[in-house]
Amino acid sequence: MKHLPLFFDLARRKVAVVGDGPKADLRANLARSAGAAVLRLHGPVTAQELRGAVAVFVATEDEATDAAAHHQAKAAGVPVNVADRPALCDFIMPAIVDRDGVVVAISTGGASPTLATVLRGRIEAMLPERLGSLVRLATTFRAQVNALIADPAGRRAFLRRLIEGPVARLALAGDEAGARRLALGELDAVRRKMTPTGIAHIVGAGPGDPDLLTLKAAQLLQEADAILHDDLVPPAVLARARRDAEIVSVGKRKGRPSWAQADIDAELVRRVRSGQTVVRLKAGDPFIFGRGGEEVDALRAAGLPWTVVPGITAALGCAASAGIPLTHRRHASAVTFVTGHGAQEGKPPAWAALAAEGHTLAIYMGASEASAVRDRLLAAGTAPSTPVAIVESGTRPEQRVSTGRLGDLPRLAAAHSGAGTAGPSLIIVGDVAAYAAASTIPALAKVS
Repeated sequence: MKHLPLFFDLARRKVAVVGDGPKADLRANLARSAGAAVLRLHGPVTAQELRGAVAVFVATEDEATDAAAHHQAKAAGVPVNVADRPALCDFIMPAIVDRDGVVVAISTGGASPTLATVLRGRIEAMLPERLGSLVRLATTFRAQVNALIADPAGRRAFLRRLIEGPVARLALAGDEAGARRLALGELDAVRRKMTPTGIAHIVGAGPGDPDLLTLKAAQLLQEADAILHDDLVPPAVLARARRDAEIVSVGKRKGRPSWAQADIDAELVRRVRSGQTVVRLKAGDPFIFGRGGEEVDALRAAGLPWTVVPGITAALGCAASAGIPLTHRRHASAVTFVTGHGAQEGKPPAWAALAAEGHTLAIYMGASEASAVRDRLLAAGTAPSTPVAIVESGTRPEQRVSTGRLGDLPRLAAAHSGAGTAGPSLIIVGDVAAYAAASTIPALAKVS
């Protein structure tokens, strides 16, 4: 290791910055963000001016002036960093990730600042934005944990659960008050030797391509004790789960034996009460025809903690993968997501409004109700020649797209459902559906 990484407390301490321009401004701003008293020097400097500083940054961008300032800093006995001149540096500036009190420094020893910057970007993408809230939680409860749990191993286990478990997830979701309440409950459970409460995460799995999982969804799949998943969640997404997680299919498919929604709600409540971290994994987005709202109601009624992680819903993923813009300046100024089941049962959609010109319809679960969908739209005034597209298994390697006209919709849908191994299908109705036929984007490059 060429350089030893150290973190200095600069609060109210003198830091000198020599130079003008963006590089000098950046160093001055960084020092101020750490609480330093920054002295800006814009011309030739003397050792006397630099004495008493804990560090000197030089960024004049002139070789002779940089060298002179370096000489004066050495004469004053102050460590110095000269921008872009490693030979004149007593210390170097790492690439920094700052998450509200959590700081990560990345250095290549000056060999490749570009590589350090690339690594910083990757680490920033991995770290939750509200990571600082975990620091505040740990600070708040550390003394209580130390007083309550005498065994060092037990303390470490509890503090690790605090920053990795249900409490942490509430804090990272922005519910710091809820996180504090749950932490107090977990401390009380330790005091009474009870099993602490778990947490449920209602998570969108996206349209099928595992690379379209959100970062938060991927993180939770690695943290879950149990994953209760829909039948439409493909194996490639489930493969991203922690190896020892319990994976339970609670899927509901038309015409097949399946879990009732009340049973799924009860299973979620049971597992969270037993202390598990549970991911309820739903195809697409949990709040768009995913019945996630009913599961949240059940958890809320039981007084249990929960979070919701949105996913890329089928309409967005399938349309993009098929090259269909759901809105388009010349063709569609509105888009509506509607379930095809409403064509025959339940509260029916307002078909007259949906049939308006310049309106795109994304119809979920509509293949088996294609005739009813066509008839309702035709009766509401939609032209039989209106373009339609059926996207089956959108974003997946087996994706299949059929295009045609509204009048032919039942025939197109029958071609998909008659395949025997048909995947989930989405129907898109409107002028924009014609773009599917014109798309020449290679399948593997359509969504990224």
